[in-house]
Amino acid sequence: MDHRRAGSGCGRVFVHLNPAIEPLSWMLGSWISEAPGKGCYPTIKPFQYMEEVQVTHVGQPMLNIAFNGFNPETKKPMHRECGFIRIKPGTNKVAFISAQNTGIVEIEEGEVKDQELTLSSQSVARMSFAKEPHVKQITRTFKLTEERKLEQTVFMATDDQPLLQHLHITYTRSP
Repeated sequence: MDHRRAGSGCGRVFVHLNPAIEPLSWMLGSWISEAPGKGCYPTIKPFQYMEEVQVTHVGQPMLNIAFNGFNPETKKPMHRECGFIRIKPGTNKVAFISAQNTGIVEIEEGEVKDQELTLSSQSVARMSFAKEPHVKQITRTFKLTEERKLEQTVFMATDDQPLLQHLHITYTRSP
């Protein structure tokens, strides 16, 4: 697939990449973790997970992104997250807006430099009955490695814990 175009609609109409998001074009595609990602935090038992990521566009000046995490052994669904990555035209300033199945909605902002995107939460909101301790801050980095794999690292702070690494996973682009 030409990573500068993406399918849209039932008939798979191809649209050209909006020039505003050219600096993020390295993220486009379907990605899946080959080895399980690792999750840990002082308030939970360490865990492993697999994840599929879809990064698409429909010609607008943004990327659409969806994460589907699942248990590597049972294949039971785990984390779900979807949102949009926008770039401020003419700059390297980026915003990531996401909603998670845990009841968290967030806005992260940061910068894209070469093939690395670094983000930090500007706003974290949650549903009234979200599980405690409440998430207060999230930072994440997406990076395309020399091996052409996509790597994501997520740090998290809660009501009772400082900003600590929570997740790390590496994805391979699907054909």
